[in-house]
Amino acid sequence: MTSIGPLQNIEQWDDFVQDRYDPNKKAEDFRNYNEKTPAVVREFYRLNHMNQTHEFALAKRREYAGLTRSKMSIWQAMEYLNTLVDDSDPDTDLSQIQHNLQTAEAIRRDGHPDWFQLTGLLHDLGKVLCLYGEPQWAVVGDTFPTGCAYSSKIVFPEFFAANPDMAKPEFQTRLGIYEENGGLDQVTMSWGHDEYFYHIAKNYLPEPALYMIRYHSFYAAHREGAYDYLMNDHDREMLEWVKKFNPYDLYSKSDTKPDAVALRPYYEGLIAKYFPAEVAF
Repeated sequence: MTSIGPLQNIEQWDDFVQDRYDPNKKAEDFRNYNEKTPAVVREFYRLNHMNQTHEFALAKRREYAGLTRSKMSIWQAMEYLNTLVDDSDPDTDLSQIQHNLQTAEAIRRDGHPDWFQLTGLLHDLGKVLCLYGEPQWAVVGDTFPTGCAYSSKIVFPEFFAANPDMAKPEFQTRLGIYEENGGLDQVTMSWGHDEYFYHIAKNYLPEPALYMIRYHSFYAAHREGAYDYLMNDHDREMLEWVKKFNPYDLYSKSDTKPDAVALRPYYEGLIAKYFPAEVAF
């Protein structure tokens, strides 16, 4: 099954973010970056910024956060996500599981705790939303707070001009409907795979892992320093874990295939340590 949207596949967004935040990129490259962005990626962001309203994010939380869609094991969910393919992408023949194993193995090689390794393996599992028929712009993409003014640090902020929330004055102040330093848990983020898998995993994984899962696409905050005024001190402490995770998320992928069969027993052991045999989705 393929995903619905302008991108050839949802990995094209990952590739865009990886290139955009390349630590070797020069300042002038950043200034010229938007003009060089592929048309399909620009169209993806246009749709995302136009449609991700505060009410849309709330509605999707109501629809999915109750976890009433199905029950399956975590590895079954990974295999289910593996059915998301796109024959139009000739540049990679790596499966979703292999991509995520690369992230997990990079974390493991650096000696991080087992829950950190497991987070590397599972952080994108919310992308099963594509298999439920959700469009790409409601699954991947940089996440951002809804219900308050959009930061200029969000990629392609000009596309928010078409978002209906721009016509709601209560949403267009610095704090919007939120309190100064009230905490990210009180903020309704744009909807996507991050928020969905957070709700699936929140009863099972340590808090730093949950921050990595929930906010790993919140680039305006953890890469650009925006929205600090919505955070409390605990958020700032936990965001350091997101920053530690981010390089593995962006730069651990290669063309070398990990041996999923050989690695499966190790990671199934980690899954069994933290998750029950069946998990609600």
